[in-house]
Amino acid sequence: MIDSSASPTDTEVAAAAALAGAEIVRARYGRLHSRIDKGAGDFATDVDVAAEEAILDVIRGARPGDAVHGEEGGRRGAVDAVREWLVDPLCGTLNYATGSHLVAVNVALRNGPAAVADPFSGEVFLTDGVTAWVQYDGDGDGYGKGWTGVRGRRVAGHASGPVARRRPVGEERLAPTGDTRLVDVNLDPPFPGAPAFRAVDLLAHPGFVERFRPRVVSTTLALAWVAAGRRAAYVTDGGDLSGSVHFAAGIALCRAAGCVVTGVDGGPVGPEGRGLVVAADAETHGLLMSLIRGRGRSV
Repeated sequence: MIDSSASPTDTEVAAAAALAGAEIVRARYGRLHSRIDKGAGDFATDVDVAAEEAILDVIRGARPGDAVHGEEGGRRGAVDAVREWLVDPLCGTLNYATGSHLVAVNVALRNGPAAVADPFSGEVFLTDGVTAWVQYDGDGDGYGKGWTGVRGRRVAGHASGPVARRRPVGEERLAPTGDTRLVDVNLDPPFPGAPAFRAVDLLAHPGFVERFRPRVVSTTLALAWVAAGRRAAYVTDGGDLSGSVHFAAGIALCRAAGCVVTGVDGGPVGPEGRGLVVAADAETHGLLMSLIRGRGRSV
């Protein structure tokens, strides 16, 4: 639900939905969770499912005619719906299940606004499709206590927790920079680009270690960090990731922040795309592409 006398914007819906899911993730952290096997070593938990339902409640309340494609529940809503929301309720399930805070809640309107919420830092990264910014809780006393939805408008999310109580404590425009030299590389399978492209080979390239420092967080929270200037770049294998529930929100953030976003072959991200190379600036992107292409194999 969006608590406002005016019709909410899509950005506000994305923010409220992501915050509702993030509150579930934060509130249930550290408890014993049931697991839902997905095969090949992958699984979901009861928290993934509950967070997705909280997100769906927000979107259904604000946009009842829209379809929603969630990682856990698949596509729901009218078959002929013109608009579709892409939802990853808990990106980094394995991290979460083993007690790590490196997780994210991703909500994106296909080809529109998006939000990535960090359940533990009190931050939500937002884009309206044109600009990108972060709102955060600066009181240091837990998630959600300082939140509104978007730029002062009060939002209400899932009834289980405090999503919005007062004006945001802080807000900053996202400003990518390659100065950190930190590059996150996704090493999770599958590896459809092999043998032409293997992320592990990039890490072993002498030129990579001369210019960058590798990081592996196993969650698309790292994409938001590129947009925010906390990472220089992010690299992952894959096919077309533009419509992925895992990557759509992060890609939207990075594009709006001014990052360079391509596939691992340097081509556009889209139906013919292959993986992702997201860099804070053209220089960082160019260096990474030269390393990828310089491995002695064509990508």
